Amino acid sequence: GHPAHLIRDLVSEELDLSAILNVYTELKGYPPYHPAMMVALLLYSYSNGVYSSRRIARACEERLDFQAVTALNQPDFRTISEFRRRHLTALAGLFTQILTLCRRAGLASLNHVAADGTKIKANASKHKAMSYGRMEKAEAELAQEVADWLAQAQVADLAEDTLRGSDQRGDEPPDW
Repeated sequence: GHPAHLIRDLVSEELDLSAILNVYTELKGYPPYHPAMMVALLLYSYSNGVYSSRRIARACEERLDFQAVTALNQPDFRTISEFRRRHLTALAGLFTQILTLCRRAGLASLNHVAADGTKIKANASKHKAMSYGRMEKAEAELAQEVADWLAQAQVADLAEDTLRGSDQRGDEPPDW
């Protein structure tokens, strides 16, 4: 029931990954990690507010939820960053498709409300409520949110590369 399992299964069973899979034509030893696992890792990371490739790589080593997504694989931060850069356009389309699937599945709706006697001020004006027609228009906003995730990930990687160098993880012991 954990979101890590939902995202992993959604990516492997529901999405058309042909735009990414068709890039890999080598027969032996390529790609080093399955693209579906890498897509699920990025989606899960971004949905949890983890954008830095170094932080994602560290989470694959330390956090059980990330290990559930990667099946205990531990891709290097550079591998994660290069995968994102290589498939930027395809990832944006896939992430938008996932958000649309979630909306269709009803993951963003409010079907049941239970009250325990607590008084809560409602904000249900016609300007705040969202109809299905308006939700369809919100798809462009979802696409922009995905683009923002990818841009934020690129900025985080560039900042860390500038600070640490492109070949350092950031947790190396000092020279002394």
